Amino acid sequence: MEWSIQEIAKKAGTTSRTLRHYGELGLLEPSRTGSNGYRYYGQDALVRLQRILLLRELGLGLPAIARVLDGQQDTAAALRGHLKLLEQERERIGRLIVSVRTTLHKTAKGEELMAEDVLDGFDHTRYEEEVTQRWGRDAYEKGDRWWRSLSEEERRGFKDQHEGIARDWGSVAAAGLAADSDEAQAVARRHCDWLSVTVEPTRSYVIGVTAMYVDDARFAATYDQYGEGTAALVRDAMKVYAERHLTD
Repeated sequence: MEWSIQEIAKKAGTTSRTLRHYGELGLLEPSRTGSNGYRYYGQDALVRLQRILLLRELGLGLPAIARVLDGQQDTAAALRGHLKLLEQERERIGRLIVSVRTTLHKTAKGEELMAEDVLDGFDHTRYEEEVTQRWGRDAYEKGDRWWRSLSEEERRGFKDQHEGIARDWGSVAAAGLAADSDEAQAVARRHCDWLSVTVEPTRSYVIGVTAMYVDDARFAATYDQYGEGTAALVRDAMKVYAERHLTD
């Protein structure tokens, strides 16, 4: 079964122009092009479009999506990863809905509001299980207490600091410098200092967490948006730094 570009665009809630743009970028090639020049999309193309739209929903830009798709040849495994993320987001949105309903109900009745009811769904605790499994309960609780102690201005400053580091990683990658170069190791030191705000960085922790920058599409996209191969450079450079300067 196949669909014309107009049919696919309508079903996806987008435009034929957008689909053609995806084709120009190499993201979504038509299954075939008719003698009249019309593009037609089969089931494989339909599944690929679904993956593109899912990644767009997760906030990734088109260059990052291209890198994710190129790095995930196993469609079923990729979709399972997308599904897990969507289920986590559904859970968070469900909590937000309950939170707003509770606020409306209690406000209408003049009842006292509880902070845990009003703010549920706005925090970062959806990563609790993942962090606990990887680095232990103590690591999660320490990071959680630290994050909750920050003001909004301090949280923005922490995120801005990381964005600056990520951009500098992109510059090092664009220059083609090696992971053990002086420039890469200078950024690695800053990155390690940034990590140390929330946890005492051990060799195994730094190597483990930065390996995720390549293995996990969410993290890879954060760095690879500054240039293809940036996430891999971060992983390799941080491994060099950890082996030189840190202990377990």
